[in-house]
Amino acid sequence: MSNNSLAQIRFQVMWNRLLSVVEEQAQTLVRTAFSTSSREAGDISAGVFDHEGRMLAQAVTGTPGHINSMALAVKHFIAKFPVRGMREGDVYITNDPWLGTGHLHDLTVVTPTFRGGEIVGLFASTSHLVDIGGIGQSPDGRQVYHEGLYIPIMPLVSQGRINEWFLELVRANVREPVQVEGDIYSLIACNEVGGRRLLAMLDEFRMVDLDELGHHIVTNSARATKAAINRLPQGIYRNSMRIDGREFPIDLVATMTISEGEILVDFTGSSPVSSYGINCPLCYTEAYTSFGVRCVVGPRIPNNAGSLAPIKVTAPLGTIVNPPHPCAVVARSTIGHMLPDVVFGCLDQAVAGKVPAEGTSNLWNLKLMAGHGLSEEAFPLDGSASPFNITSFHSGGAGARPALDGLSATPFPSGVRNVPVEISEAITPIVVWEKEYRTDSGGAGRQRGGLGQRMIVSSREPAPFAIDATFERVHYAARGRHQGGPGAKGRLRLATGKELNNKGRQTIPTGDRIIVEMPGGGGFGAPFERPAELVLDDVLKGLVSRRAAAEDYGVVITEAMALDRPATDRARAQPRRLP
Repeated sequence: MSNNSLAQIRFQVMWNRLLSVVEEQAQTLVRTAFSTSSREAGDISAGVFDHEGRMLAQAVTGTPGHINSMALAVKHFIAKFPVRGMREGDVYITNDPWLGTGHLHDLTVVTPTFRGGEIVGLFASTSHLVDIGGIGQSPDGRQVYHEGLYIPIMPLVSQGRINEWFLELVRANVREPVQVEGDIYSLIACNEVGGRRLLAMLDEFRMVDLDELGHHIVTNSARATKAAINRLPQGIYRNSMRIDGREFPIDLVATMTISEGEILVDFTGSSPVSSYGINCPLCYTEAYTSFGVRCVVGPRIPNNAGSLAPIKVTAPLGTIVNPPHPCAVVARSTIGHMLPDVVFGCLDQAVAGKVPAEGTSNLWNLKLMAGHGLSEEAFPLDGSASPFNITSFHSGGAGARPALDGLSATPFPSGVRNVPVEISEAITPIVVWEKEYRTDSGGAGRQRGGLGQRMIVSSREPAPFAIDATFERVHYAARGRHQGGPGAKGRLRLATGKELNNKGRQTIPTGDRIIVEMPGGGGFGAPFERPAELVLDDVLKGLVSRRAAAEDYGVVITEAMALDRPATDRARAQPRRLP
């Protein structure tokens, strides 16, 4: 074996080891976090960077929005605090939506790691906070100033001494000071663990720094990604998608140009900014657009600065996907999570039959709270009820895949985990009475769309509570692909009958319950091509009703739950009847 071959093997071993380092960094954050969003849902990111702020490796644990926007954020930190001026024991922090991960509720923390007096790498991590003050997680704010405490890029720890004045300022501005301060310390701790593991790795492989390995990672990842792009049909592809929005429906319009080892996605033609907090800063737009591309183009190539570089994203300033400061942005995921679906619509024209149908995409998180001034009905201040503030992560159905059904109640593209109801009930007065799949919510198709879920929630205390709704797919359903049917639309209402809006803060009166019906994903392929035996199995499992089996799939099932006729006798030629 040649020396060059041995060197390549050594680089690969070290690369794999570096991935293990950042995964332990991420797991430290999850295990020490205070908020359910980090501890239970994994709404975080973690990674290691070189002196130039290029991401060399990211943890598998985390969300694309955090990871890919964090990949850009570290360069902003270095621009303000050059590497040459950093000292051992320094830690930096921000939640600037335009320089971080898109809204004030995410903290990004950067820590240099020193060896022999020299910086050998930078560790960065992000975490979603339960509260950052201001109006909270409601999209009702009109400017970013309404949405909470705005932290510019600044020192958090200086040569080992934490900025106590900063922590006091944070505690004074948030509703959950213990959770928020605990999460800040978790971010510090996870970067420190990453640094320690990196130093152990350098010692084990007798490396001076990460420079040579970093060059290998970035160069090879960029080369592999460009090669994957060049295997696609070169050309220009366009797609648009209409979603609910707030005061008006939102059109997301994309033009994808595939040419000479690069993919350019331009959002010219998309709707203008909203007057409310659903605007999506460009950093978050870039994050989920590049993720959508990477799902199809070189998906097995590790995600780092090299593999992200050939993907360019542009959007006119003043559009919903590139709002200027000081636009309100708290619910930027409402827009950002829809962008992979838009990208898939472009890629389906280039590589037909390789991308899934549209899904719910937008998270249906239950952002619930109670306390003085948080609901239209007065909150008792005599001690008979407990104030609380919690984000419980839940999801509708994902779109059907080219060869497989869509995943039910699964958060794509964010990848966060659903929070167990027992956790939410243990730390707040809320009670989840029902949590089940919504029959017939998955779009009909050769591959059925993933199902949404139905939840019924109330409080066990004699007090009102409120929800900050940031939901999509209530007015415009997830579309199927290649003759697949649309998923079911979502719905939000009270048990007493009142219909609620899919966006904004709203009150659940004392003694009432909120009913949340989450959307389903679109189907893939003609429904009549789905094997009758699979339709019967869906009916037996309660995923599809007998009525839908007959109307959507042409499969008649008897009351005894058996096929009324052999699958070969199905009237495949008759027109499809979709809801």
